[in-house]
Amino acid sequence: MDSFVTAFAEAGALLVSFDPDFLSIVGLSLRVSLTAVALACLIGFPLGALVALTRFPGRGVAVLLLNTFMGLPPVVVGLIVFLVLSRAGPLGVLGLLFTPAAMIIAQTILVTPIVAALTRQIVADLWVEYGEHLRSLDAGPVTTLATLIVDARYSLATVVLAGFGRAIAEVGAVMIVGGNIDHVTRVMTSAIALETSKGNLSTALGLGIVLLFLALTVNAAVQIINTQAGKRAALA
Repeated sequence: MDSFVTAFAEAGALLVSFDPDFLSIVGLSLRVSLTAVALACLIGFPLGALVALTRFPGRGVAVLLLNTFMGLPPVVVGLIVFLVLSRAGPLGVLGLLFTPAAMIIAQTILVTPIVAALTRQIVADLWVEYGEHLRSLDAGPVTTLATLIVDARYSLATVVLAGFGRAIAEVGAVMIVGGNIDHVTRVMTSAIALETSKGNLSTALGLGIVLLFLALTVNAAVQIINTQAGKRAALA
């Protein structure tokens, strides 16, 4: 019980201390996760919509793979990215290993299937509702794709939050490709793992509470924006 009390006290102290090292870790965590989610959305939104709206040989396999890859093991993704970016790997010449860019690549690979699979289901449901209407308007593929994605924007906000939740809580892949280097690639989750390995359980738990607070803040901000946008759309 004392550990929890100490953890909450340390979490509060971290939040109000404005310690440069702590702020650097928080900033890097948000930068890596938000960039990865943005890239995953750029890839996953059109990919999911494309799979939902088109019929092609092997479509069932594609849907199965998307759904399966939602549960990609982070350590496996981290190992694959490590091998690709290592000096002996095909992209080793880029020198991205143990940099935030490598962490963004790993998280993007983890989040993209989640965004694509959930987008596919949302767009498929909308197609059942609006497909006949769009066909009657003789809408082309690009127009149909854009129309359904725009119409699903509020539902897709939930998809973005699901992707952010996956990214901000991820530790295995970023530890492998980032190396947990102080002031370079150390993020909240890898800092928690480090403090736990050192036996500083109260500090690790305090960092965990701060991580939960950050996730709650981002989710609340998106939910407020989504709610206000929905109200404006209803009044329009």
